[in-house]
Order: sequence, then C-alpha cells, then structure tokens
Amino acid sequence: MAAPPTQTQFAQGPAGRIEILLDRPAIAPRGVGIVAHPHPLMGASARHKVPHVLAHALRDQGWLALRPNFRGVGHSDGVHDEGAGEIDDLFELAQQARREHPGLPLALMGFSFGAYVQSHVAARLAARGEPARHVLLAGMPVGRVRDWRDYQPGMVEGAWLVHGERDERASLQALLDWARPRSHPVFVVPGADHFFTARLQLLREFVAAQVGAP
Repeated sequence: MAAPPTQTQFAQGPAGRIEILLDRPAIAPRGVGIVAHPHPLMGASARHKVPHVLAHALRDQGWLALRPNFRGVGHSDGVHDEGAGEIDDLFELAQQARREHPGLPLALMGFSFGAYVQSHVAARLAARGEPARHVLLAGMPVGRVRDWRDYQPGMVEGAWLVHGERDERASLQALLDWARPRSHPVFVVPGADHFFTARLQLLREFVAAQVGAP
C-alpha cells in the first residue's frame, strides 16, 4: 500500500500556532517522529530537502512523521527566538504527540539548527525521566559558526550524531572536540558536505538502522 500524500495541520504552541507537515505511513504507525529543519533566517523551512528525507524515511519505516515550521516560518506564528523559543515549541509538540499517541515510542530528529534545537528538547525530556526512544542529529553546529552564532548543544546519551567530513558550515572538528570528553560516538560520512549532497540516501539508511523494525 502507498503512503498518503503529505498533509498540513496545526498545533498550539507557546507563541501561537505551529504549522506542521504530516507524513502518515501506509500502516498503523509504530511510533511518532518529530523532524526539525535548518535555520529559518537562512531561508529554511520544513520543506528543506534534508528534513524531507528524514521524515519520509521515518514514514517508510512505519512511523508517523511531523515536520513543524519554526516560529515565523510558513504559517507558524511568532518570530525567530535564537533557539530558546524554538526549543520550547518542540518540547511542547513532543508532549502533545505523546498525549495523542499513548504507548508509541518517540523519535527526535533534526538537521543543522534543527539538530541543535532537538538536542535540547531531548535533554529536557531525559531530565524529566521521559527520554525519546531515538535521537538523530545531523550536521549539528557546535560553538562559533560562520555567521558568528554560538551553539552549545544539549547532551543526550545514545543520540546518533551524523556529520559530513567536509561540512563547510558546521565544523566537524568542533563537534569531535565537543564529543570527545563525553566519549560520544560520531558517524562521519566521508566526502559529504553540510547538506549531504549526493549522500542523502545514507541518511535514509541511518534512519532505517535506528528506527526500523527488528
């Protein structure tokens, strides 16, 4: 059976409406995944190719995939809040997803700025004793990046950190320096740039390896 086309729905967050692109699997969902997009001030949205691939990979593994637009993007209310408000929004969305789908596992995935946001959402859930079942963070920035923003990710045990060897926007070395004292493994894709150009199929494989049926 083919999965239905992507739908749009809205949730209520701390700053108002959150627009969500919803990808339903062809079967009864085995879990719920929330996928976060890159930096909105760089023109990104939930329709960016990387979150699109991550969400469809979740859907193809039988998961319900939610792609929210951050504040001020698309039809989401609010304005960009440098990550703080975005973390609050996705944390609330995770809580809502669990209330609406009790008993189903939760996956948090994000790319670039979205990975940074999801690291803090995952850390907050873990601190409450309600950790997500799976966390995948791709191209996550650490420390100072090219546009002079500074990122200090949340720490989540068991998160999959996936990074391109030739990432020109989020330094691989900075991520390794951050991960080393924590003994946190990093999956490096040889030759890949920040956007995993010509390597997006590998992201699908990472998702399948993490959330696929045993």
